[in-house]
Amino acid sequence: MNFPELERITIDPRVMGGKPCIRGIRITVGTITGLLACGESVDSVLELYPSLEREDIYAALAYATWRAEEYDLVLKAS
Repeated sequence: MNFPELERITIDPRVMGGKPCIRGIRITVGTITGLLACGESVDSVLELYPSLEREDIYAALAYATWRAEEYDLVLKAS
């Protein structure tokens, strides 16, 4: 499966403490998904953050969904 929209997600320890951000700007995936979870519309998020593009919001949702499907495995030392 290919997710080209995930190329919009950047992780840099020097930006927002390494949290996943949109295109290196200081808007995190968590900010976007949190606003949507609270009932904000895509259009209202775009109004709140004029530097965002609609594709950025979809990328944030795709990234959050992908991360939600991951899980940690406990490995035993042999």
